[in-house]
Amino acid sequence: MSMASGIGLRLAATVLFSLMMLCVRLASIEAPVGQVVFYRSFVALLPIMLYLAWRGALPSGLKTKRPFGHLKRSLLGCVAMVLSFISLAHLPLANATALGFLAPLLVLPLAVLVLGERPGWLVGAAALLGFAGVGLMLAPAFQGPALDRGTLIGIGAGLGMALTTAASKVQVKTLTETEPAGTIAFYFALVCALAGLASLPFGWVDARGLGLLALIGSGVFGGLAHIAMTEAVARAPVSVLAPFEYTAMLWALLFDLAIFSVTPQPLGLFGAAMIVAAAVVVAFADKIALRFSQCAKGSSESPAAKALS
Repeated sequence: MSMASGIGLRLAATVLFSLMMLCVRLASIEAPVGQVVFYRSFVALLPIMLYLAWRGALPSGLKTKRPFGHLKRSLLGCVAMVLSFISLAHLPLANATALGFLAPLLVLPLAVLVLGERPGWLVGAAALLGFAGVGLMLAPAFQGPALDRGTLIGIGAGLGMALTTAASKVQVKTLTETEPAGTIAFYFALVCALAGLASLPFGWVDARGLGLLALIGSGVFGGLAHIAMTEAVARAPVSVLAPFEYTAMLWALLFDLAIFSVTPQPLGLFGAAMIVAAAVVVAFADKIALRFSQCAKGSSESPAAKALS
């Protein structure tokens, strides 16, 4: 039952994150990035605080012995959020979502340098496949008499987002050794809310109607998504939950078609599929490598040895 509930919560988190991205996309039509960051983070504090209270972690869940670790992680995450929102403002949801899947690939060199990990050849090949997918996604921007400036900005921001997300994940990995997930989520939302508020003097819009609902929805869905993700990891192994992350592409394609009437271009869609495939290989590299070695060992055995076994 715990495994099934964990998978259900992971699927729910994927839907909630996709709805958050949809709200950000809608809000970005009229609101500046700083204002979107503020609403996304400040509104998310409410569900996070309610979650901490439900877990009996208030006020103890707000105490930390690593304030500078939280600050570093939150600043990296805030930069990633800003770049993600810029990408969403210029790209279809499907393309922006696919670029987000580059984070596990870009985390490889950081894992080698910071954590001392040694990924195998399969992971390296997957990284090359992912970057080839980015090349295909870039191709439509170079078609026609003039460069598609918006597409180039969106993809550039998406690549920057993936890189800073990778760096943030490395920092989260070190924080989770001593800090609860709820505490990490709280300080991340708090720092990002303050960063977004700092953009107020540069001009915010008087959001009303759908724009205001989209801004509030981004925070509500984002906060609930973090909670669902945390509870899913508590109930099921990360390796079991990983494949369900990629269902986000289905929701992104659906929202693009149903709400924005955007039909994906075949070349860009193929590039996105390559990125997703590469991310899946990275997530299951150990299992795939083990299966390869077992097959190779089996094929190298003589017929007599196989008969004896």
